[in-house]
Amino acid sequence: MLTLYTFGPAFGLPDASPFVVKAEMLLKLAGLPYRTDRGGFRRAPKGKLPFIDDDGEIVPDSTLIRLHIERKYGVDFDAGLTPEQRGAAWMFEKALEDHFYWHVVQARWCDDGNFARGPASFFKSIPWPVRPVAQKVIRRKIRNTLHGQGTGRYRPPEQQQLLARGTQSAAQLLGEKPYFFGDKPCGADATAFGFISGALTPSFDHLLRDEIEKHVNLTEYVARMRREFFPEV
Repeated sequence: MLTLYTFGPAFGLPDASPFVVKAEMLLKLAGLPYRTDRGGFRRAPKGKLPFIDDDGEIVPDSTLIRLHIERKYGVDFDAGLTPEQRGAAWMFEKALEDHFYWHVVQARWCDDGNFARGPASFFKSIPWPVRPVAQKVIRRKIRNTLHGQGTGRYRPPEQQQLLARGTQSAAQLLGEKPYFFGDKPCGADATAFGFISGALTPSFDHLLRDEIEKHVNLTEYVARMRREFFPEV
């Protein structure tokens, strides 16, 4: 059976990582039987989760997992979409992954209160005398990554402007449809649920959550997707 390597449920979410949630939802959409394993991080090919073991074939990265499923199992996650919609769906996914994601990372890891309520728990296995040092080193590394990527260079008022425009665009794209591109979920919905639900969790306070909550269709979308695909969480 196909194995998906995950972090496991956290913060009221199916997984701590939106990329893992995306990968698991793709497996659900494809109708493939699978099991999850929380013990694979040290063996992750790219040093990140998720990755899958599909009958001995190791595939890292949520997008590469999607391409693997499409190629090996003949799944068309965007069946029924027009060529224009297929292009828009792919670009929408990348906007979520390369914009929303970094603001969530910054909120969870750089805000002291959010860090204490969330990521600090990842260090529990490290002995106490070393734990604060490890936390400091990792948080500094993340801040440097955010600065290099660009998100860490914005002041809060600038972030709010960007996130307001981003969430408004997502809400406009969804409109009154049950899914982002019609009456059936497509590949973009796996990404959308992973990243929008990750930002909405009440475990953390941040600007992106505040902006998403202004759009009822987005909050209802997350609730609907959770009931449909992750009722156990």
